[in-house]
Amino acid sequence: MSGRLRVAVVGLGIGQLHARAWRKLPEHAELVAVCDVDPAKAAAAAERWEVAALAGLGEVLARDDIDVVDLCTPPSLHDEQVRAVLAAGCHVVCEKPLVGSLAAVDSLAEAEAASGRQLMPIFQYRFGHGLQKVKHLVDSGVAGSGHTTSVDVAWRRRADYYAEPWRGLWATELGGVLLSHALHALDMLTYIAGPVHRAFARTTTRVNPIEVEDCAALSLELADGSLATLSATLGSSDEITRHRFCFTELSAESNPSAYANSGEPWTITPDSPEAEARIAEALADFALLPEGYVGQFQRFAEALRDGTDPPVTVADARNSIELITALYVSAREGRDVVLPLPTDDPAYQGWVTST
Repeated sequence: MSGRLRVAVVGLGIGQLHARAWRKLPEHAELVAVCDVDPAKAAAAAERWEVAALAGLGEVLARDDIDVVDLCTPPSLHDEQVRAVLAAGCHVVCEKPLVGSLAAVDSLAEAEAASGRQLMPIFQYRFGHGLQKVKHLVDSGVAGSGHTTSVDVAWRRRADYYAEPWRGLWATELGGVLLSHALHALDMLTYIAGPVHRAFARTTTRVNPIEVEDCAALSLELADGSLATLSATLGSSDEITRHRFCFTELSAESNPSAYANSGEPWTITPDSPEAEARIAEALADFALLPEGYVGQFQRFAEALRDGTDPPVTVADARNSIELITALYVSAREGRDVVLPLPTDDPAYQGWVTST
């Protein structure tokens, strides 16, 4: 695909950050329209960015000047909306979680293939400069084999957050702290340390009077035999997110910034002088691209231009959804869950139906 991508953003909660990111890529993309169920919010954004304000997804898809529809809508709407966008001949960007079951994500993969268009889920934290350096060291073999990974997601959500009527409910948010808040941290974990083989989760609701969980503790065995833990809560007065990876040749620890810990600074500690030399050599010519949403969207535009896979694929979203499914099954049934999940497992159809 040549030329600048013409983009419409649907949903102006987190979608406002998406819109700002697209506008930072004038060589790659042009924001042409915004859409929200609140007409005043759409009108204000449209005036600010000098783009069209549209009333619904139908109006977006009726236009002939849009190449990419960026969906930032409630999770329960994603499946139907992604299908509509693909059927209209547009590429799709979709916020997490992509859908609420393995069955749904497998069906969307088929719809994407049949459409000839690309569907890119959002995992923008992958592209932080600190995490990218660690990923490069792992992929180049410098880090060695994994020992343990520990992750803390300690955020604060109060009653005003749940004033949005779809939040805090299984039917519309599809999950709580694991799905809506720790999902990126889990993706960062597996992006670096590899896929999960066995998962155990304990969850509870202690912070707000909501249906879904707002506290969780996880114990994970990864495919390479290394171990990982994650603690997540929405009741922390001091908000942090922290990752620590321990490998044979180095340890790598993020900064504690709650919403930007994949960026610099990271502390990478070599296990020996020889490892220190190999790390320095590996990073000497490592080229850093933009971070966050801007980084993911630039890579997406370049993939469309070059005819390559997007920087985050439906397969990546499937891996995330499979892990989330296993965690909710484990929490509900009080047992270890082994991955991959077979297609005849009842949870393949979704974790919410059995919750």
